[in-house]
Amino acid sequence: DAVVQCVMWKSAAGRVRGSIDNGAEVLVRGRVSFYEKSGRCQLYVEQMEERGLGVLEIKFRQLKERLQKEGLFDSARKQPLPPFPSTVALVTSPTGAAVRDMIHVLSRRWPGLRIQLYGVRVQGPGAAQEIAEAIAAIDRHLFGRVDVLIVGRGGGSVEDLWAFNEEVVARAIAACRIPVVSAVGHETDVSISDFVADVRAPTPSAAAEIVVP
Repeated sequence: DAVVQCVMWKSAAGRVRGSIDNGAEVLVRGRVSFYEKSGRCQLYVEQMEERGLGVLEIKFRQLKERLQKEGLFDSARKQPLPPFPSTVALVTSPTGAAVRDMIHVLSRRWPGLRIQLYGVRVQGPGAAQEIAEAIAAIDRHLFGRVDVLIVGRGGGSVEDLWAFNEEVVARAIAACRIPVVSAVGHETDVSISDFVADVRAPTPSAAAEIVVP
């Protein structure tokens, strides 16, 4: 339940056998460093060896396989985005850079667009449930009035982005009658919501560019 930052210099990384992929569980050895001025503690890693897939990676693969078999990723069920939307809903954190970036891009590219923000927690306990409930509420009360729904957040660690890998969020997106754009993290981040959504955007700003002319 805690985080310790780790640093591995190129000289030490060159001694690691084979390649280690994202999501792997590893055993590391090193020395602890404490920087008094900022109170920062970190581990300088000198040795690293793979110990198999991490718990989160296993959960990700299992859910992805199960939902894929159910057909939730099929291209046939994907909805097209409307070419000239009048109202866009955002399901994201009400604070932070991501929401500001999306609102800025949407407003600049398509003046007169109505933007409705549904603020939710995007990480930590209960975040996935909040995201799913917001998507369901928009679909239930605003279907026919909201043209596109963007769900997502800015970058972070695998743990930070995990709410978008939860089954409850995936099923809420799949059940939504409004076209959904998933915009989670950076370009290299891939989440379960990306596979289920009608369109996957590499970043929140890119999502804003995709949904308006």
